[in-house]
Amino acid sequence: MTDTADIKKQVPYEVEKLSDEDLALDDAVLHAQGHRPELARSFSWVGAIGLSFSIANSWLGYGATFGTPLAYGGGPTTLFGVIIAAVAQWIVLLGLAELCSALPSSGGQYHFTYILAPFRYRQFAAYTVGITNVIAWWVSAASGIIYTGISAFGIAVFWYPNFQHQRWQIYLCYVFVVILTVIPVFAVPQRRYDYLTKTTFILSITGFILVLIAVLVTERSRYRPENLTTFQGTSGWGPAPAWLLSITMGQYCYAAIGAVTHIAEEMPRPGRRIPLVINLGVLIGVMTAVPWITVMLCGIQDMDAVHRAFIPSMEVYYQATGSKVAATALQSFMTFLYYTCGPSQWITSSRIAWAFSRDNGLPFSHYWNHIDPKFNIPVRTTFLSISFCLLYGLIYIASTTAFNCIVNMSILFLNISFTVPQAILATGRRDKLPARSFNLGRWGYAVNIFSVLWLIFSGILFCFPTRLPTSADSMNYGSAVLLGVYTLIMLLWLERRKKFTGPKINWEALNTSNKLA
Repeated sequence: MTDTADIKKQVPYEVEKLSDEDLALDDAVLHAQGHRPELARSFSWVGAIGLSFSIANSWLGYGATFGTPLAYGGGPTTLFGVIIAAVAQWIVLLGLAELCSALPSSGGQYHFTYILAPFRYRQFAAYTVGITNVIAWWVSAASGIIYTGISAFGIAVFWYPNFQHQRWQIYLCYVFVVILTVIPVFAVPQRRYDYLTKTTFILSITGFILVLIAVLVTERSRYRPENLTTFQGTSGWGPAPAWLLSITMGQYCYAAIGAVTHIAEEMPRPGRRIPLVINLGVLIGVMTAVPWITVMLCGIQDMDAVHRAFIPSMEVYYQATGSKVAATALQSFMTFLYYTCGPSQWITSSRIAWAFSRDNGLPFSHYWNHIDPKFNIPVRTTFLSISFCLLYGLIYIASTTAFNCIVNMSILFLNISFTVPQAILATGRRDKLPARSFNLGRWGYAVNIFSVLWLIFSGILFCFPTRLPTSADSMNYGSAVLLGVYTLIMLLWLERRKKFTGPKINWEALNTSNKLA
């Protein structure tokens, strides 16, 4: 076990200022939940925001996906969809924040489920949530990294429009980006991850400001605010379903803010700081995504050209600035920012897979449940995450709408894992929660019930095709992926049902430690 003196030698200055008693209390909370500390608490609260926001990166995330809601209904669905999505996803994340405050653990949602569910069902429920959560973060990593490749490839297509690109070529570019993004995970020591994620956060905010200024300055004579209110859909969907589908796509900007859950054992006072990070993450997301998309929509001169574009954001930059060089510079900078999000994806994905293996959730858990003594990180689950993403990315070769499928499934799987423990609370089990600093109080049931209803509603919409009429090549494969994933989960459960063990809770110690932490 790592003692507090050793921890202090490994962590940034902000964490080092904490007393031995503070670090001991954090470890006491973890011990009370049946686990021992194995990772240094190296993340400050700012670094934790950097990690969660670098994955969600709301304005960049919408830069990758806004072409879809734009096709649904033009400016109105694109702008107001991301605003309504922020409210809905924030409510879901509020419920998650309360759970993190009560039961801080890198295991996150499956950990909460095991503790809160009725004894008869807790093992199956926790296992299903755990494997869903592992897959959710793997799919989320694939969605972010594959768009880095798409964006890089799109710049070449922009300059050479007659180039007949193939989807397998983009997949190879994706593989190359995977390799590039994993390098910092091993090149930067674990005790310096805090600085890595802070740098990523600063780059994103700086990039947002620079892009916004560049477009605002150059589009002054081309400003078209009527785009914000004119319905110009090309997807074949009517106004009502177009609005609803746009809201679900907007969730991509915020869902991954929950990543901070899985570094609970790598930051001091997680019960207090994780709720702060989640709420600030949503706020920063809204403050970046909404202004960015507003400026972009007002810069569109030819909506049809944007609909046809391989990279919609690059076409908008071109129309707003009137310069191919300026558009290339802006999109290239965004591509670099997409790349900087990759390491945080691997950090999060490896942590949840490692934590799940710690409770024998994965086949060969004795192998995956390992912290490498040289790098002080779960190296094996990092490579497991990479392997899954390389295989899952092959979906892109199968369908022209595969990117939308990957994005939709990342949101859906994350929200399933966020919502199941809240559904358990909504059945009258909120009194099972221990003492916590972030308490929803009388609003708790409303938040938990909304999360359940929203999951059902949005889950149905995620399986709708993006265009009508649809074909075998352009259909939404989400429902097939969903069926395949849960068939696999049931098969894994048959093998794991007698081996999977959840945390062993000392309720008295947990309540006492939470009150002091």
